[in-house]
Amino acid sequence: MKKKIKIINKSVNPLPEYQTPYSAGLDLRANINEVIIIKPGYHTLIPTGLHLELPKGYMAQITPRSGLALNHGITIINSHGIIDSDYRGDIGIILINHGYNPFVINPGDRIAQMVIIKFEQVEFELSDKLSDTERGEGGFGHTGKE
Repeated sequence: MKKKIKIINKSVNPLPEYQTPYSAGLDLRANINEVIIIKPGYHTLIPTGLHLELPKGYMAQITPRSGLALNHGITIINSHGIIDSDYRGDIGIILINHGYNPFVINPGDRIAQMVIIKFEQVEFELSDKLSDTERGEGGFGHTGKE
C-alpha cells in the first residue's frame, strides 16, 4: 500500500508522477508564466507551485534530472535539496547551468526529481573511541585506483 501525502498544487501542471513502474523519483515541473533562460555559469530559483504535508519521519529529497545534466550541464546548485516535514512553502528548485550554452526553461518543463524518504533522527553519544573495522579511517579511493 502506498503512503498518502497531502499536496496543494498551485500550478497549472499535473501532479508529480513516476515515469516508470520502478521509478524512485517523481518529476517536478516549472511553474512559470514565461520562458526563463539560464546563461552558462548562472543559477536561478524555479518555483513548482507545489506545497507538501510530509508525515513526521519523512523528507523529500530534490535531485537533478540525469538527462538535463548529461545533455545540457543543468543541475541543482544545492543538490541534494531537502524538504523537511514541517515546511509548507512552495518547493523551489535552484538550477545552475554548468554547460556551455544558454539553457531555456519553458512553462511546464520537467526540471528536477523528488524522492520521498523515510528517516530517523538520532541523538549523539559523545565517546573517546569508536569500534574497529577493516576499513578504519580509509576513504577517498583507499580501496584501489580511481
